[in-house]
Amino acid sequence: MKKTLPLLAVCAAFILPVQAHAGGEQIKIVGSSTVYPFITVAAEEFGNSTDFKTPIVEATGTGGGFKLFCSGLGEMYPDISNASRAIKKGEEELCAKNGVKDITEIKIGFDGIVLANTKEIDRYSLTKEQLFLALAKQIPSEGKLINNPNKNWSDIDPSLPNVKIEVYGPPSTSGTRDAFVELVMEPNCKDLPEFKAAFADKKIRKKVCHLLREDGHYIEAGENDNLIVQKLQSNPKALGIFGFSFLEQNGDIVQGSIISGTEPTFDNISDGSYGISRSLYAYVKDDNIGKTSGLQQFISELVSDEAAGEYGYLSEKGLIPLPINELTIMQRRVKSLVDQSVTK
Repeated sequence: MKKTLPLLAVCAAFILPVQAHAGGEQIKIVGSSTVYPFITVAAEEFGNSTDFKTPIVEATGTGGGFKLFCSGLGEMYPDISNASRAIKKGEEELCAKNGVKDITEIKIGFDGIVLANTKEIDRYSLTKEQLFLALAKQIPSEGKLINNPNKNWSDIDPSLPNVKIEVYGPPSTSGTRDAFVELVMEPNCKDLPEFKAAFADKKIRKKVCHLLREDGHYIEAGENDNLIVQKLQSNPKALGIFGFSFLEQNGDIVQGSIISGTEPTFDNISDGSYGISRSLYAYVKDDNIGKTSGLQQFISELVSDEAAGEYGYLSEKGLIPLPINELTIMQRRVKSLVDQSVTK
């Protein structure tokens, strides 16, 4: 559904002068490193098949993308921000503060989050609970919370490898990180008696449950998922956290861990049986439609059957497509946005 920012922003429009901005000659896109490969393919296809310039696409991370996107209106600011999670209230408020009052959310598909290692050693088979005990900053012990003492995987369960816990993953600005802590860490933490006793406020407890350890066992490796793959090659016993598309692209080098008995595959993510998956989005500034050259045509391309359909070229790159009814809703949403710009 269309995201309309808070009433406060609308009221502010009557208090502060609103300046019309000139349109840009080239679409500017920022955001999620997970969405980056898909948007880049769509941008290249658009540039090759139309008379418009190929959009400029930068992988800044979801949080970094929203910061740039919400900084203001005008051709110096991005037209689209990709995200591997939904926009947060604080980001909407930043947009409103800077005059970005109307945003349209477009869901483009799904992706799985994988924990992978190189094929030089055996594939890991882990549960979400074991991942929590491996990566949480604090865990329960004898009725209280303690700093995570687990050094090796076998400290968690003797059946796991007796090797050091080393997991390369994204920083706190990443949508992949946000989705991972929400899907893996939070469910195995929020209802534990020790956490409930220590943090009665649910909002505070949620934040604490999202905290990852900082003692060298979880290693922030930046927003570039390809860099994580490179680090796994130099450290075969380590695991890396990144999107399913990067697993497919590097399938000759890395393998996805089995999580709670399910392997990360296209079909398992598509049917929901793989438990660490999330939606991928593109957020568009409504005000830039009809002003930035080719923007309405590009977003129409992005949700077209040829791009985002079951047999579209984005699916060939690893994007898990939306069910046909959801894709139809997105196509109608984009058409409505484009039609509104024509009548302005």
